[in-house]
Amino acid sequence: MPSSSLRFCSALVLLLFPFAVATEDPAVLNGWHDVWIFRFLVNMVGYSTIIIPGYLLISYFKRSNYSETGSGICFPLIKTCVFGSEAKPASVDEGLVSIRNEGDSGSTVKQAVKLIFCTVGLQISYLTWGVLQERVMTGSYGAKTPEEQGERFKDSQFLVFMNRILALTVSGLWCVLFRQLRHGVPMYKYSFASLSNILSSWCQYEALKYISFPTQVLAKASKVIPVMLMGKIVSRKSYEYWEYFTAALISVGVSMFLLSSTANKHPSTVTTFSGVVILVGYIVFDSFTSNWQDNLFKYKMSSVQMMFGVNLFSCLLTVGSLLEQGAFFESLAFMTRHSEFALHAVLLSVCSACGQLFIFYTINQFGAAVFTIIMTLRQAIAILLSCFLYGHTVTVVGGFGVAVVFLALFLRVYARNRMKSGRRSAQPLAQKV
Repeated sequence: MPSSSLRFCSALVLLLFPFAVATEDPAVLNGWHDVWIFRFLVNMVGYSTIIIPGYLLISYFKRSNYSETGSGICFPLIKTCVFGSEAKPASVDEGLVSIRNEGDSGSTVKQAVKLIFCTVGLQISYLTWGVLQERVMTGSYGAKTPEEQGERFKDSQFLVFMNRILALTVSGLWCVLFRQLRHGVPMYKYSFASLSNILSSWCQYEALKYISFPTQVLAKASKVIPVMLMGKIVSRKSYEYWEYFTAALISVGVSMFLLSSTANKHPSTVTTFSGVVILVGYIVFDSFTSNWQDNLFKYKMSSVQMMFGVNLFSCLLTVGSLLEQGAFFESLAFMTRHSEFALHAVLLSVCSACGQLFIFYTINQFGAAVFTIIMTLRQAIAILLSCFLYGHTVTVVGGFGVAVVFLALFLRVYARNRMKSGRRSAQPLAQKV
């Protein structure tokens, strides 16, 4: 790109998004092309070069009624991607799944062993993932002495691709080796969740350049608020009063934690305006992902099928964008220069993929309530571990805010459990009347 074009783009970014540059960490910002809003827009342009042609093709096949008139060797693939097939209600496969779940209940000791296995697996997978995530995004590589600065890895999208390609491989093998429910959803519908998922993951990695890891963890714990808002918009859901009350408690706790931060701490603990904006983007995109996936489950698919479909489109979008930017081979070159980074990137992907499998297994065996308790404990441990390893400090007010957030989360789990048990106990009475 000519120097005049570079200067023009630089001036445009500075003019339209001055806050994005003003709050950048000098260690992160080496030029206008390192401004986070510019990287975000470039990624979006890369995704649009895949999404727009795909949208035009899907519109054409639907207008031409291809599912009725089409033929040829590509017909099954196009039909699966664009039209899907009607899933069987209460199919034989579902009966097998329910029988398997009932047969797996076993003794109390066996269930206790399974619970310990799930808890340890989730804690190891996601605590390791969190520690590595902060190391990769805030540390440098290649410094032989403490005085050297080393080289920092900056392309969050490549890390998202690494996570997704391994998750796609694991879920694909799982679908091949184990019998799944009949798949009925048109494949293109996964692309909506894929786009929001990779954007939320990009924001998650990128935010660590501008905020501390404890702040990010606490923001994740508070995403119940935007999830509820997105649920009303996307799924037209209604919520109980206790859900609004606990959501308000969470917002109070998060506010106490953020307002207690001071600017005279270690640079990695300072919460900048850019970090807050990126974190809001993460929460919004992640909230859409969960609600869209919830809508897709009406097609009676398994969780692993969902994992495969979402990761398939995520890989297509990220690798396409990386190749168009020339960042794919640059990131591979960085991996070859720094073997430690290569190890960290692979471990990140392994922890992410294993964590997803542990999530599915835990929910299948013990339900969403037990899973939520385990993951809430994981978030609390992650904050303590990050403070210990990377020197983050939490004030008394901030610590009280953290306690308020986790108290509200446990109240949500307790209230939801009470409501579910109440409905189950009321069911026989309704049948008798």
